Amino acid sequence: MPQPENGTKPFRFSVIRAEGGPLEIIDRQTIVEAAISIEYNGIGYAVMMATPVDLDDFGTGFSLSEGLIENAGQILAIDSHKTDLGWILRIQLPNESAEKVFARARQRVSESSCGLCGMDNLHEVMRLLPRMEAQIDVPDAAIFAALSSLREHQTLNAATGSAHAAAFCAADGTILMTREDVGRHNALDKLIGALARLGIDPSSGFILLTARCSLELVQKTILANCATLVTISAASDLALQFARSSGLRLVSLARPDSALVAIGQID
Repeated sequence: MPQPENGTKPFRFSVIRAEGGPLEIIDRQTIVEAAISIEYNGIGYAVMMATPVDLDDFGTGFSLSEGLIENAGQILAIDSHKTDLGWILRIQLPNESAEKVFARARQRVSESSCGLCGMDNLHEVMRLLPRMEAQIDVPDAAIFAALSSLREHQTLNAATGSAHAAAFCAADGTILMTREDVGRHNALDKLIGALARLGIDPSSGFILLTARCSLELVQKTILANCATLVTISAASDLALQFARSSGLRLVSLARPDSALVAIGQID
């Protein structure tokens, strides 16, 4: 697979300030956002807007989140090709998995790798999720330890100021792996894919996201069988409801000095 660009491009800017002053020109890196056309066995499935780095991880995590495969070993091959208009990510699946693709094949254009985009009906969107099989003890101190060190692992965001991060943390709060992308859903898919490709069990730690917590992020985490999800911003009501019904420990609005853990809905 060819090595894609590093995820950044330099731009020049003029700086304006509320208090006025002389013209200032600065150069800085901006995050790359590109169209990624995902094909399975030659069939166009989706066009996602994403940062074109770690595309093997993205393709694997996307395939897992879509329910097209059950483990990374089912992917026979992944190849990416850069074009004038974006990237083509070609994924080869065995026949039994390809049948799911053919049944659900559709062209979808969305702003990020949202697990709900293009769903055919409300029943599929609101499908019940399995109860969490894995439960590990994640001390509160571990969550705050991960929060305090997260910035050190956000290399793409440090260069651009516009990348979401999804981090996998050990039970003691040590950040073991981070994936970044212009889209919060894409970052989580990349992380899930990287864990699968390396044979790391998501149930052995917890996931930390630099994003608001919406339903699709909860769904992806539950399907990955990770029992604790921590998000920097607040959670939606559906995210809280689905987390509670599936036994996911959802910690939201996480800050260096405080965080929220839902107790239950107020009638």
